[in-house]
Amino acid sequence: MRNVTALKCISCSASYGSVPPAYICPACGGVLDIEYDYGAVSAGAFLDGLARPAPAHMWRYSALLPVDVGGPLPRLSVGGTPLYRRTPLGEELGLCEVMVKDDGLNPTGSLKDRASAVAVAAALQQGAKTVSCASTGNAASSCAGCAASVGMRSVIFVPRRAPQAKLVQLAVFGAVVVRVLGDYEQAFSLSAEAISVYGWYNRNAAINPVMVEGKKTVAFEIAEQMGWEVPDWVAVSVGDGCTVAGVGKGFWELQRVGVTARQPKLLGVQARGANAISRAFREGGEARGGADTFADSIAVAVPRNPRKAIEAVRRSGGAMVEVSDDEIGRAMLRLGRSCALFAEPAAAAALAGLVAAVEQGIVAPHETACVVVTGNGLKDVAGAERVAGGPIDVPPELAELERRLAEAAPEVMSCTTLR
Repeated sequence: MRNVTALKCISCSASYGSVPPAYICPACGGVLDIEYDYGAVSAGAFLDGLARPAPAHMWRYSALLPVDVGGPLPRLSVGGTPLYRRTPLGEELGLCEVMVKDDGLNPTGSLKDRASAVAVAAALQQGAKTVSCASTGNAASSCAGCAASVGMRSVIFVPRRAPQAKLVQLAVFGAVVVRVLGDYEQAFSLSAEAISVYGWYNRNAAINPVMVEGKKTVAFEIAEQMGWEVPDWVAVSVGDGCTVAGVGKGFWELQRVGVTARQPKLLGVQARGANAISRAFREGGEARGGADTFADSIAVAVPRNPRKAIEAVRRSGGAMVEVSDDEIGRAMLRLGRSCALFAEPAAAAALAGLVAAVEQGIVAPHETACVVVTGNGLKDVAGAERVAGGPIDVPPELAELERRLAEAAPEVMSCTTLR
């Protein structure tokens, strides 16, 4: 693995070579973190690599990725998603600027494509034939899509509550879909057992350390799209903890190699009914709790990567907040009506958290913020319909249309056509 020096356990600090003997620490079972030779990755070399003509995808950041980008890669263009600057949200929230990174425009509709692309690349380079994971939906879709792009098999474990749209997407990609009649924790446990028995490549984010490496590329893109500046805050929704850990590592690495002058503060956002990491961040102790939220992608009772998440937020000088389902729903509508962005509930939670952080005085009016939209709203249309409502049903009669419009939307009835 290019520029990789070791894999280090975040629990016991045991260090292993660039190709570890297992996904997790053999000594204590802790999560591993990939370390690079940052001395060999100078700011000049990093930026020179980006100056060469190439598609705007995540493999441009090869100097800080743990796979050989000259080897086989998924045939999907992952990354290069838009960063919308100076959105109306800044004025609405009373902040200097609020920008939105729309990662719902990745090939399968979520930021998880970044992690799955690295996982499938690593699996290909290790000669694996089948890749597997457990997921509430987005990681599953991205894993199946990236695998399908190179003819690799995928076996996906989902909990009973996985949205129908995500199940259909998995079926279209040709995945073997195992719906576990239980919650995410039970789906994860069964996937771990099956992966061990059948020897499939393990894409589970809390087990395989390359997942964080893929997710950190969203931080690289935000900084590059800002001309190698960074916002004061970056808001990220939190479920298992892998995404916010990756975002934090990406910004830390950019400063470490001298590409940026500082790191932004991370705002980790959890649903109030699924707040295991937020509570552990605030009170200490084990990260365990409930999973009572309609934001299925962050409905995690027993997160698998809490330590990396908490350390990333603390290292950035950031904070964690919790939001209700009603606040998430309002954020979905705000993103749609102010920015024309369709975000699934879990993705909109990041904006809901920023709103809460402003109200609580965590984020100050003179500061700038970036909201990372991690998934497209088409992934969970039931959740969207819950907050946006349905159509106005009318018979094909103008008089009845006028009556119904007067009740439901009188503001559209004023005539502006010149006669």
